[in-house]
Amino acid sequence: FEKWNRSINLSAASTRAELSDHLADSLEVVPLLAGARRVLDVGSGGGFPVVIAAICLPDVEFVSLEPVHKKHAFLKTAARELGLANLEARAERIDDHSVHDYDAATSRATFDLLEWLTIGGRYVRPGGRVIGFEAQPRSDLGEVVRVGYALRGKTRALVIRTVES
Repeated sequence: FEKWNRSINLSAASTRAELSDHLADSLEVVPLLAGARRVLDVGSGGGFPVVIAAICLPDVEFVSLEPVHKKHAFLKTAARELGLANLEARAERIDDHSVHDYDAATSRATFDLLEWLTIGGRYVRPGGRVIGFEAQPRSDLGEVVRVGYALRGKTRALVIRTVES
């Protein structure tokens, strides 16, 4: 990640501490994805959380959408070099993606959180979950479940919306 980030700006994370924060954030979502068969990650950029989740959950199939070709190239290289047969990186925008039956969908810092919960719901099967990362508590998200955690003394949350049938 650090080598590629110096060349193509995968993320704003430029220090080891910032990279560690991205890793810690990514690890928080892993338990929520355990048991899923297929997971969509949108705007995967530098691989957070999708690469981390694919490492931790080798029996889950991950599809990563990243329309920026240099970031997509990084994701393909990371999957190959890390031996992640369960990670398929696609150079695709969400609007062009035709699969709509995932067990879960994640996105981290790609969309406004409310927008993501709505968009992600179109790609998840009934009973599946859309998961977003919340840095500041919001009251406009509707019916969601929050899983709170601390990151460097700051309160964060994963916000989960279950898609109804």
